[in-house]
Amino acid sequence: MPTKPPTSQFEAELYSPKQKGESDSWAFLLLPKSASETLPRRGRTSVEGQINGHLFQVRLEPDGQLSHWMKVSEELQASAGISPGDIVTVELSPVLEEPEPDLPQDLSDALAEAPEAQRTWEATTTIARVDWIHWIESAKQEKTRVKRVHSACDMLTKSKKRVCCFDSSGYYSKSLQAPKRADQ
Repeated sequence: MPTKPPTSQFEAELYSPKQKGESDSWAFLLLPKSASETLPRRGRTSVEGQINGHLFQVRLEPDGQLSHWMKVSEELQASAGISPGDIVTVELSPVLEEPEPDLPQDLSDALAEAPEAQRTWEATTTIARVDWIHWIESAKQEKTRVKRVHSACDMLTKSKKRVCCFDSSGYYSKSLQAPKRADQ
């Protein structure tokens, strides 16, 4: 029987992001380093817990400072009765088993056209698939994303199960960071 992962409790301010999609009403909060240090990885990692007593499960994102940030959906804000500017009470712990990531359509299409890459993809761990997808989605420009999808298929075809040269925490490459706050 797996042991229960450590639980972190903290208070944090809920922020509105400076940039978000036209129909998005999400918010975010920054985890204190002490909470991130209890998690199994500095990159994307899934957690479950409560925000002001309301249950959630989300995938945390790295903030580039060896910590994490958490996207708080419009639905969770509504159910918890919270909004940007509020101080919220958070309790979270890593999930016992990382959920399978959503496969982006462009990667799915590319894998469908490369049977060897597809076989390697299916033989990798869930965490490895999270990292592959994170590497692709962290591209800032569309042409870089297209190149990464092609490179991923090429590496997977060569039986490479882990993406190399990618700092999933963003700390060393500074490629990842928390969203800018609307009040900054």
